[in-house]
Amino acid sequence: MKTITKLPRPNGIAPAGRHLWTHLLALTAGMVLLAGCHKAHQGHTAVEPELPSVQMRTQTVEAKPLVSVEEVVGTVRAKLRATIEAKTTGRITDMPVVLGQKVKAGEPLARLHAPEIKARLEQAETTLQQAERDSNRLSSLLNQNAVARADFEAADTRYRVAKGAVAEARAMMGYVEILAPFDGVVTRKWVDVGDQAAPGKPLVDIEDPSKLRLEADVPEALASKIKQDACMTIRVGQSTDDLSGTIAEIAPIADPISRTFRVKLDVPPCPGLMLGQFARLIVPAGEYTSMRVPASAVVQRGQMEILFVVENQRARLHLVKTGRHLNDETEILSGLDSGDSVVVDNPQQLVDGQPMQER
Repeated sequence: MKTITKLPRPNGIAPAGRHLWTHLLALTAGMVLLAGCHKAHQGHTAVEPELPSVQMRTQTVEAKPLVSVEEVVGTVRAKLRATIEAKTTGRITDMPVVLGQKVKAGEPLARLHAPEIKARLEQAETTLQQAERDSNRLSSLLNQNAVARADFEAADTRYRVAKGAVAEARAMMGYVEILAPFDGVVTRKWVDVGDQAAPGKPLVDIEDPSKLRLEADVPEALASKIKQDACMTIRVGQSTDDLSGTIAEIAPIADPISRTFRVKLDVPPCPGLMLGQFARLIVPAGEYTSMRVPASAVVQRGQMEILFVVENQRARLHLVKTGRHLNDETEILSGLDSGDSVVVDNPQQLVDGQPMQER
């Protein structure tokens, strides 16, 4: 029988305890190694370079009074315009005008064929000639006391009636030819050769482009802001140049449907201004204070509007909300305080936090 001798464990440590001790030593060594690597990494981090200092022109922002305005849509029209109609019935035989043609006062616009008027004139002239002969004959006999005065007066009355009939027929004959009432431009043709003309039926429209007006329907809330003979601002189409107009007429009553007042302004001659053009009347609505900066101070980056404010000799980026653009200034609604110093000279070249000097 073989005898097995059990040897004592080193240091008196059991197997399970020895494995636990081994794991603790390995964990401690790993943490030391990790801390050493972290310190080594921090020691090799590159220091970001300081941005160069620049000189920029700045401007101090102050709250300034500003007049609040409302835009009212209007239309440019001729001060002198007319729709020409016939005064008698007849078929149009000639119409020597076209759209856009300039006409002078007294020039023919259309001619009618009215044979009944010509026949009436001939009849009236024949009757006048007979009445005139009778009146002259009885006048001679009256001087010889060969006819009663009553007979002479009756003949003279017939002569006068015939004379009036001729004048009426000649006036009617004048209606056959329609003439331009003033210098202007043909802006619309309602009929053409061969159509039937009649009283109340329009033939052509004529307008004088040398004298223009703006007609606008102003809401009743703004009507009290407009005074007779006042000078007001007008913006025509997409033009950036404002015009000045004078209030010529103000309707005394409002339209019962739209609740607006028709206002007419005399507009001075201006190159490129055309009849029927869209325009806006600028009506002052009140006064308030706002902050405005030069338009060059605002930078557009995508959907954001920014500007740079000088703080502790550094350019700090501020997000702002802009309002109206007034000539070379932009209204700032938020993102800026009164008294801030704003960079107005090439701000798009700056970086947030960049050192700078005011000049």
